[in-house]
Amino acid sequence: MWVLHVDLDQFLAAVEVLRKPELRGLPVVVGGDGDPSKRGVVSTASYEARAFGVHSGQALRTAARRCPDAIFLPVDRPVYEAASAVVMATLRELDAVVEVMGWDEAFLEVDAADPASFAALIQNRVKAATGLDCTVGIGENKLQAKMATGFGKPAGVFRITHETWMAVLGREPADAIWGIGSRTAKKLSALSILTVSDLAAASPRELAGVFGPTIGPWLVQQARGIDLSPVTDEPYVPRSRSREVTFQQNLTDWVQVREEVAKIAATVSEDVAAEGRPAARIVVKVRYAPFFTKTHGYTLPEPAADPAVIEAAALAALEGFTRHDPVRLLGVRAEFTENP
Repeated sequence: MWVLHVDLDQFLAAVEVLRKPELRGLPVVVGGDGDPSKRGVVSTASYEARAFGVHSGQALRTAARRCPDAIFLPVDRPVYEAASAVVMATLRELDAVVEVMGWDEAFLEVDAADPASFAALIQNRVKAATGLDCTVGIGENKLQAKMATGFGKPAGVFRITHETWMAVLGREPADAIWGIGSRTAKKLSALSILTVSDLAAASPRELAGVFGPTIGPWLVQQARGIDLSPVTDEPYVPRSRSREVTFQQNLTDWVQVREEVAKIAATVSEDVAAEGRPAARIVVKVRYAPFFTKTHGYTLPEPAADPAVIEAAALAALEGFTRHDPVRLLGVRAEFTENP
């Protein structure tokens, strides 16, 4: 069995280019309402825009400074969802177990003697059905396939196996591994663990003492290219529902901050009700000006879907913010219990 990771290239921007062929070859940035003079972040940038240092999660204003000639477009969620649905339906027509991971990516488990040929088949089928390009990573597990995709972009096929894992990734920084972020990398660096090979050679027991009995050994396992999680075609069940609001003018009055958090919590409550599952924990996110972000959470005594309970929990979480500086963004996240 092989695991293939299918990742649509520059998905949102590619969909926009299909809608507007005159944009092909130009720097395209999709984000917010498409106005770089307003606050918002980049959702996707075309490869032409990325060449100027534009990337996902970046402020639209920063993207405009880095690439003044970029074409900025608003996020059009229904169009992207429709395109994604066609892609995933195309993948499900193949002889494979398909695990959808989002709009633009999926894992496939295939029983194929030649996985590279199967990957090419995927690319051809997706291209014919949608006009979109995709990259396919091949591995002996999901981690290897996911990492391989990065080496295959754009529109290529790349394979990583147990045998080649360290040759391909050993010299890469530790946070190149899927699931390892910059904060964890900083802690690892303090332990003189800088590369993937350093982390693979580390003692799981010693790292358990730093990161905890679960995360510590898991980090070493990831660095060794080991992933035991199966590819499953079970419907994706979200772990949380969240909403965020970016304000065009900073909020300086924290009475207004409380009011806005309550409003967002009410919207999240509607999402929780639509999900049909109670929330177990409410997390509030505050992004100060300029761009410093913190979160605080409140665990409910009992899982609940009552809007009043969710609002009260959000306001309780907000009490954890002792710094009352100007605010540019607020968010509320409802985390569900593990079992739907």
